[in-house]
Amino acid sequence: MKTSIDCIPCFIRQTFDAVRMLTDDAGVLESVVRSVLSLISDMAFTDPPPLMGQAIHRLIRTACNDSDPYREVKQQSNRLALGLYPVLKSRIRNSAHPFETALRLSIAGNIIDFGTSSRVTDETVHSTIQACYHNRLNTTAVEQLQEEVRRASNILYLGDNAGEIVFDRLFIEELPREKVTYVVRGSPTINDATMADAREVGMTEIVSVRDNGTDIPGTHLEKCPESFTRLFNTADIIIAKGQGNYETLSDSKKNIFFLFTVKCAVIAYHAGCSIGESAIIRGGEKEAGVR
Repeated sequence: MKTSIDCIPCFIRQTFDAVRMLTDDAGVLESVVRSVLSLISDMAFTDPPPLMGQAIHRLIRTACNDSDPYREVKQQSNRLALGLYPVLKSRIRNSAHPFETALRLSIAGNIIDFGTSSRVTDETVHSTIQACYHNRLNTTAVEQLQEEVRRASNILYLGDNAGEIVFDRLFIEELPREKVTYVVRGSPTINDATMADAREVGMTEIVSVRDNGTDIPGTHLEKCPESFTRLFNTADIIIAKGQGNYETLSDSKKNIFFLFTVKCAVIAYHAGCSIGESAIIRGGEKEAGVR
């Protein structure tokens, strides 16, 4: 997916949000904003948006001398989600359709995204969970995913955000776990999950966990190491969580199912969705949750 000119306001907002979370020094903010504007003026709009996200957040980490500005946010998100885990696990266990219920919850967890909004509150998460049970889904895609999971020998699951990783765990526990490899970012970027988050929420205890070797808030294969691209290319099915993974992999010909909560007008238009929709899109298909 190429970058749209409509992505530019989001790049600027992310810059303000991240810097103001770290410092109230107006001089630092001005310096970073000027640098980001310079980056944007030279960017290639043929690249997917997460590449600019990588450049912006690298710049912010350097300017503010903080290797993981969202560290506390991620820990809070993990604690919130872990606190919800027992109730949600019971909901899945008692559901008439455990696979679909766990899938709905995994998509709902994608609301914990500080790249698209710095105002993700506990109330936001709770209300999204309650809504997810009733949101309309593309039932054909759900059935296709379940069948592909049944047939697969090798499932690659690309994670997205901290906190959300707990919702992914709930879904993975409804999959044949011995077939699943879960993937996190190679190093901190925004509130994306890293290996530290995987350990914190117990993901490393139930499946094999690998990182993708980059700090891109997505999965841009050209920037990933060979060890990861080999995993990607040999997977029978790929489950890709979040908008960043959709932005970087939507043109892939692999057998991918994208799962995310639609939070961006640009992505909504590209995927043929509505903002707020629970999207399940099979690779290459402009088809989402509500039809």
